Amino acid sequence: MSKNMILDKLEGVFDRFKQVELELTNPEIASNQEKYVKLNKEYKNLTPLIEAYKKYKNIIENINSSKEMLTEETDPEMRQMAKDEVDSLIKERDILEEEIKILLLPKDPEDDKNAILEIRAGTGGDEASIFAGDLFRMYTKFCENKGWKINVNRITEGTQGGYKEIVLEVSGNGVYGILKYESGVHRVQRVPETETQGRVHTSAASVAVLPEAEDIDIEINDADIRKDTYCSSGPGGQSVNTTYSAIRLTHLPTGLVVTCQDEKSQIKNLKKAMKELKTRLYNLEYQKYLDEISSKRKTMVSSGDRSAKIRTYNYPQGRVTDHRIKLTLYNLQNILDGDLDEIIDKLQIAENSEKLKETGMA
Repeated sequence: MSKNMILDKLEGVFDRFKQVELELTNPEIASNQEKYVKLNKEYKNLTPLIEAYKKYKNIIENINSSKEMLTEETDPEMRQMAKDEVDSLIKERDILEEEIKILLLPKDPEDDKNAILEIRAGTGGDEASIFAGDLFRMYTKFCENKGWKINVNRITEGTQGGYKEIVLEVSGNGVYGILKYESGVHRVQRVPETETQGRVHTSAASVAVLPEAEDIDIEINDADIRKDTYCSSGPGGQSVNTTYSAIRLTHLPTGLVVTCQDEKSQIKNLKKAMKELKTRLYNLEYQKYLDEISSKRKTMVSSGDRSAKIRTYNYPQGRVTDHRIKLTLYNLQNILDGDLDEIIDKLQIAENSEKLKETGMA
């Protein structure tokens, strides 16, 4: 992409930014909550680009003025100073251009949303449930490091520890845009505690990350929902309490079923279950978008193919391998302690490279 093309694109973005800024001051827009929220979100998303635009424009102007000085100046020392200034500004411009290319990439509108995170034990019996528990701990630590809030919607515990299934709500800044890279099948290779001959076993757990639907994203007809209440139960089926606080929602047109029994209050469980049901219905449509991406992207990053094996955690070698970008790191324990930033950063770089190729900006 040429310098003029970048400047042209940025000027177009600046025009849109001024238009959004003006619309936000319109009383009619302010009274329309849905429209106002969308515009406010767009304004927030455009702000980093506008800041980069102003900086880029300033650098270009400084380069031009320094070049003029270089052609007009006769004093050797002043000419050298002008040349050094031009060289420094060109380096600064080139670095900023690469940042701007990434900022100009079309952004997934879901990235800023909260997320529903599901972890389910796969092949491997009890060991798979224990591994699902390890993944839950890993994501809990990661979310804590990010300052995100976690709420548990549903838990089914494993017979020897860990979880057969755990469903969480994760809320914070840009949650889905970061966690979406974790969707897929995670494998573990290690010697289970129950293994008497020291053989390495391979087990698996699946992770699904769904962008949480907002109220303006989807409306559900109350007549389409069947609500059932029942007593919450704990490990082994024992009753947690004798009140009918657990909720089961069935969406009749699609057959989707959502349960929540984490809270002692039926009202709180109903609220959580309704939020999850909206998210699952919203994701039926969003999945079509993900499928379209997966047909174009070689890396399968955020492709939505949740049956794909994405990562292996090998205990004997202390390594973690992400198969999408052929990345291997020998810091297994740190990663299991929630240090996922390096992996996710490299996955984002890989996805951005694919996007740059698609848009012709590479």
